Amino acid sequence: MDLAQPRLGSKVVYATDDFFADKARLIAPAEPVFIPGKYDANGKWMDGWESRRKRVPGHDWCVVRLGVPGVVAGFEIDTRHFTGNYPPGAALEVCRSGETAPGDDAGWIKVTPRLDLKGDDRVYVPIEHPEPVTHVRLHIFPDGGVARLRVWGRVVPDFSKLGVDEVIDLLALANGGRGIIANDEHYGRVENLTAPGRGVHMGDGWETRRRREPGHDWAILELGAAGLIEAVTVDTAHFKGNYPNRCSIQATAAAQGSPQEVAEQAQNWPVLLPEVKLSGDHVHVFRDELASLGPVKFVRLNIYPDGGVSRLRLMGRLADA
Repeated sequence: MDLAQPRLGSKVVYATDDFFADKARLIAPAEPVFIPGKYDANGKWMDGWESRRKRVPGHDWCVVRLGVPGVVAGFEIDTRHFTGNYPPGAALEVCRSGETAPGDDAGWIKVTPRLDLKGDDRVYVPIEHPEPVTHVRLHIFPDGGVARLRVWGRVVPDFSKLGVDEVIDLLALANGGRGIIANDEHYGRVENLTAPGRGVHMGDGWETRRRREPGHDWAILELGAAGLIEAVTVDTAHFKGNYPNRCSIQATAAAQGSPQEVAEQAQNWPVLLPEVKLSGDHVHVFRDELASLGPVKFVRLNIYPDGGVSRLRLMGRLADA
């Protein structure tokens, strides 16, 4: 998942210069756009982070504070729509710090060489850094604009401060929950099911196309930690004429292999929540309907026959608490 997404609490906390385009846009969730003829007081409006033309020695950089600590697998540097004003070079560093905007003495670790960039382009850079980090520093050489920075990785939640019997959402994005695979993500990604809060609109959920053939749609997700499920919340916020008629949930303690192999195994997982009726734009909470399966780590959400779900919550206690 993108560890730098704002809904996790991530924020661009510092930039040497963002004269032409606000540093906050660097991690905006939407795809970057170009709007011909749009100008502001400082010049051409650009959808990203852009510094002014540097007339002194040195280079520009910015710092992103991740909302939750995570292990980074790679970075995506996106220069779309920056054609004559992109930086020709870039490099990335990471650190773990309790400071909002760590300085040079924070133990920054360089995780990429100096990278060559092109204008109006996207490049993915895998890295090997097994330790969780809290901050990312993007250097651009010497100046210019970057549309988006994505920090791909996995959340590493800290459960050490939880009480023995404390109930949490084990599927929450901030607790390490994640979507693995879905048979259809035509209108919305399965990752949205684990996002914080209620969906802000119909696009902020998991929604499949209209099914015209027999069968039903499904999504498989992994909890941040194995747990004993006490309540399930299925929220169809904003889905009014396109919510699923019914749903059910299967679950298991262990699964392995590729996403496709896990999907094959999931067909035979035990039933946690039997088939239940759903309503549009409604928060459904199920407790008494849940089977006692013991600790579970993976779930398959089945929707009948198709449609959209905004959020899925699995409230429970850590299995090893």
